[in-house]
Amino acid sequence: MNELLHLLKQNARLTNAQLADMLGTTEAAVMMEIQRMEAQGIIRGYSAIINEELARTNEVEAIIELRVTPKRDCGFDEIAKTIMMYDEVESLSLMSGSYDLSICVKGSTLKEVALFVSQRLSALEGVVSTATSFVLKRYKEKGILIDEEEKDERSLVCP
Repeated sequence: MNELLHLLKQNARLTNAQLADMLGTTEAAVMMEIQRMEAQGIIRGYSAIINEELARTNEVEAIIELRVTPKRDCGFDEIAKTIMMYDEVESLSLMSGSYDLSICVKGSTLKEVALFVSQRLSALEGVVSTATSFVLKRYKEKGILIDEEEKDERSLVCP
């Protein structure tokens, strides 16, 4: 199962036949294992990794660090459930360290993201502080290089 998950993380477009060859098993066994993991919620979905600059989506992405006061009996779960329901939220994680929640947000403009933070997140009960950082350029995502530069194979010539 771990090897199959590793291969799917690298390239979810591999066919069951290709996966079976790589794992030394049958196509039917791979198909059954994938169906089992999907049914159990181990595999939650499939996605493409996009080079946003080449795709020219012009989306703005921000990472928001949120400090919150946990609620008695439910900790951070209640506020996390509220935050994850917003369409702008791409991902949400509970963190250790100097802040509690890390939120990845996408919007069409800087102003849209700023308004989301100031009007929606900051206004939530229990939010102590926010720190927003805008993503300027993505170099690598999920182990995939996004912005590979062509290597110059020419030698340096010194006079």
